[in-house]
Amino acid sequence: MKTIVALFAVVAFAGTAFGADVIEMKKGVKFNHKAHQASVGDCKKCHEKGPGKIAGFGKEMAHAKGCKGCHAELKKGPTSCKDCHK
Repeated sequence: MKTIVALFAVVAFAGTAFGADVIEMKKGVKFNHKAHQASVGDCKKCHEKGPGKIAGFGKEMAHAKGCKGCHAELKKGPTSCKDCHK
């Protein structure tokens, strides 16, 4: 039982420890991963299949249901072009 608890703790820590603080994407877009971890809290909101890169993430996802859609839904965060593309 102690081994299972210890293993769970390591996996949970590794999932948050290895995420980059700021991720630079194309077209000058910087994504503050650390700030999103703190404000969203639930990693599965974006990482449905667990830690790591989001499958299929790109321009279409960011402009639709991903970034922009989540920001509009929560009424928090950038939703206009110039807010992300600096």
